[in-house]
Amino acid sequence: QTKTGIALLYDEVSENAYDIRLKLTKEVLTIQKQDVVCVSGSDHSANHRTVTLRRQPVGGLGLSIKGGAEHKVPVVISKIFKDQAAEQTGMLFIGDAIIQVNGINVESATHEEVVHLLRNAGDEVTITVQYLREAPSFLKLPLGSPGPPSDHSSGTSSPLFDSGLHLNGNSTNTAPSSPSSPIANEPKYEKRWLDTLSVPLSMARISRYKTGTDKLRSNAFEVLALDGVSSGILQFYTAQESADWLRAMSTNISDLTLQNMKMANKCCSPSDQVIHMGWVNERLEGTDSSQLYKFKFLALKGSSFYIFSTPPVSTLDWVRAEKIYNLCEVLFKIHKLWLADDCWLQANLCLGIHQDFDLEDQRPYCFSVMVGHGKSHYFNVELGSELAVWEKSFQRAIFLEVQRTGSKTYMCSWQGDTLCFTVDFALGFTCFDSKTKNVLWRFKFSQLKGSSDDGKTRVKLLFQNLDTKQIETKELEFQDLTAVLHCIHSFIAAKVASVDPVFIDSQSIARRYMYSN
Repeated sequence: QTKTGIALLYDEVSENAYDIRLKLTKEVLTIQKQDVVCVSGSDHSANHRTVTLRRQPVGGLGLSIKGGAEHKVPVVISKIFKDQAAEQTGMLFIGDAIIQVNGINVESATHEEVVHLLRNAGDEVTITVQYLREAPSFLKLPLGSPGPPSDHSSGTSSPLFDSGLHLNGNSTNTAPSSPSSPIANEPKYEKRWLDTLSVPLSMARISRYKTGTDKLRSNAFEVLALDGVSSGILQFYTAQESADWLRAMSTNISDLTLQNMKMANKCCSPSDQVIHMGWVNERLEGTDSSQLYKFKFLALKGSSFYIFSTPPVSTLDWVRAEKIYNLCEVLFKIHKLWLADDCWLQANLCLGIHQDFDLEDQRPYCFSVMVGHGKSHYFNVELGSELAVWEKSFQRAIFLEVQRTGSKTYMCSWQGDTLCFTVDFALGFTCFDSKTKNVLWRFKFSQLKGSSDDGKTRVKLLFQNLDTKQIETKELEFQDLTAVLHCIHSFIAAKVASVDPVFIDSQSIARRYMYSN
């Protein structure tokens, strides 16, 4: 199904916006601009058209103009009046820039100079025009042509007033003149929407923010293709229109990503399948503590969480990731949701492991992934629905990896002894001597009643003895304590999910709030 609509293309350099038409299919976003094309007759280029107008006693030239050099735009035809001279030629259109009047170049002329020239040009006026494909929106030119019947007063709805040339000019001939009409062998022109840019949506990304900042564009966003082609900044007349188009494009990009995942998974073993992948923004701390964002492409595949600067398009690309982490040793945490009532929800899914974040940035839909050695990555997505998908995908990928792996063993020490600590999906926790392999202690997951750590290397695990009901404290020291704590969290969460899947779903903050709103 194809979606079409009118929008504006905003130019950040000139700060002008131009009327465009969008055409969205499943695979491509096409940007169209209006132009005048020759549809029959002589095969002239439609770029320049020379038209002779015969001034009429009633209605004059039958057109109005706007613009001029003082506004840094050419003088353009802003109105064409029904059944009058300009319309009868069939060769003039709203949006035509006037290049010459009776052979005099007016491309750099002011508004008043062109008005004066046209009004004093006599009964027969020859003008050369070229359709202005990027007419700034402040001219407020109607997209239809010819324009609707209009009264003969100057409009005041635009920052630039129409100058009516439908009134009689300084004519020396008061007798009725023959109407301006197309000659039989003259070419015939039409104004049409023409494709000017196609943006492939496969692996494309969307941004509502000004590059690298927290500044949200008002009712606007940019679509960037995998090959670097940009749609430019697409601006919409209302917030609702902007939201509708954002959702529609995001849906199509997501559907294509799903197709790419299915294709990739045909070449992967069952234990190395892609669970989810897509674009996010990663917050980077600048040297001056300013918050900068960069696009990153994340993937959850097999046993690993990948961070790329560009999407992997071949099997070789997977080893070129910027970062690769074991899924058992990461912790997903939602930070912010933007709710329907425009308030923040600070959400903490970090069960028992606390870490402070500077959350002063203005972006909604934020999550972090905590990794080993106390480090973390802070991400933002464009839509709440995307946040819910990432939450569910991380959960699923981690649970699958825990069940596939079955157990994880870490080297640790206590009081000079080198020990091994195993987290096992079936058995729980086991600690044994690394040399003799003698088991020192073993507890089920359900026996873990609490923990505390020094934030560096040392942790205390509090277990309840099933026989005595007393709490036993076990202290261990790890080289990468954070990874071990995340692994414990992953195994316990996967164990709970295997016993009570409904409980895990009920803990999903993103899904609960986003889907209810």
